[in-house]
Amino acid sequence: MNSNNKAKTSIIERLSRTTRATALMLAIPALVSLGMMLLTTVRYHRAMDRMATVASLKPVVGTQLPEQLFSVTAGRLDYAASGVDALVDSVDQTLQRLLEDTEGAGYLELTVARRTMATLAGYLEQLRVGVERGAPVAEMEQIVDEVRDVGDLITDMLDDFISVEIDGTVRTGNQISQVVWVTAFLEVLLLAAAMLRSGSASLQLADTIRRAIQQLEGSVHRLIGGNLKARVPDMEVEELSELAQQINVMANRLETLIERSRVEQENLAKSELRLLQAQINPHFLYNTLDAIIWQAQSGKSEEVIHLTRALSDFFRISLSSGADWIPLSGEVQHVSGYLSIQKTRYRDILNYAIDIPEALQGGYIVKLLLQPLVENALYHGIKGKRGGGVIRVSAAAEGEKVRFTVADTGKGMTPEELSRVVAVMRSDAPALSGVAPAEGSSFGLRNVDARIRLFYRQQTGLEIESGPGGTVVSFCVPLKSREEIADDEGISG
Repeated sequence: MNSNNKAKTSIIERLSRTTRATALMLAIPALVSLGMMLLTTVRYHRAMDRMATVASLKPVVGTQLPEQLFSVTAGRLDYAASGVDALVDSVDQTLQRLLEDTEGAGYLELTVARRTMATLAGYLEQLRVGVERGAPVAEMEQIVDEVRDVGDLITDMLDDFISVEIDGTVRTGNQISQVVWVTAFLEVLLLAAAMLRSGSASLQLADTIRRAIQQLEGSVHRLIGGNLKARVPDMEVEELSELAQQINVMANRLETLIERSRVEQENLAKSELRLLQAQINPHFLYNTLDAIIWQAQSGKSEEVIHLTRALSDFFRISLSSGADWIPLSGEVQHVSGYLSIQKTRYRDILNYAIDIPEALQGGYIVKLLLQPLVENALYHGIKGKRGGGVIRVSAAAEGEKVRFTVADTGKGMTPEELSRVVAVMRSDAPALSGVAPAEGSSFGLRNVDARIRLFYRQQTGLEIESGPGGTVVSFCVPLKSREEIADDEGISG
């Protein structure tokens, strides 16, 4: 029924995928911008720390160190107790750390400043030596002035470094501002894209659900309309798949139940028709037995043998071990035996002819379709006309079917009588009111017509034409082979 290879869509999964995709589209630029902002913020704070450190070195080099050296020169402090070597080492180490943390233009200023610190250290060594050997104060003051000049030079270099760092910090701030604006712009674009994608996904999902529901409705409407073969196709929406399967299970069960009911009704109708068929010929049996007795009393043994054999064949074929289908040759033999018996009774008024090609007689038909028509033609056509008449039984291929015809040259029927017979034949009444089966002209016709439509499952049964020149009754059915007859239908060899 269903194509299991078709990819199913889960409503929950579709919504989940759409939500995840939207969240991812919005999260990526936010994460990128956050990372960039964190990076630039770290760079900004590092630059601020470097500037603060450099700013703390300026008073040491430019003021504190010269003052300490001046105190040493004036004799107020001992060189070792002044701590100038420690100050210079501290400044040098700090510059080294700053160099390791600095890139770009500021690196050059720090490099030059550190190299200049080596010159400053040389002057300190001269001052220390001068103090130890007791050099004149004027000479010592000259060295202090050189130290002050070098300190000012280093201070200028540190100011240049701070200027460079300030420029870098401004650029970093501008970068942060640009990142914020670009991120905001990207967020707006991605928000619009996410809304469009979400709307498109929602429309696609709604269309998928709508198509699935329309398929369900269409299949259910076809079932309600009587098309029991209608089934719900495989659902694209996973949540509706179980419902579709349950509807199909219900349809299968409903079709099975209705088919079972139809078969039971058909079998019941067949049983009723068999019962009616068995009631058609009791008078014929009585009259034939009377004829046999009359022929026996007259000493006509050959006629007795002929009638007895014909009657035996007639009922053997009529019974057919309860089978519904017999070879066409058996039906021909049955009609021939019936007409032969009736010819014995109605010598002067009955003539007949049977024209059924032998090439057709190997196929199977439902039994007792021709004999009731022949009987009807005899009792309601030939016997009602002065001087009698002829009954002709014929068959001819008509496409893939065979048309059987029983024509008589009896009294025929008026249009009113024909309409009444056809109306009774087509009615659903169980029998003709107040008319014995053997005497009602429509009873045998109704039985044959009903069995043709029932066993052959076709809309048309008997076709009747009648007028002053007689009546023609025909029907068109396919001949079947043994293999084509269903197992539950009886068949006679």
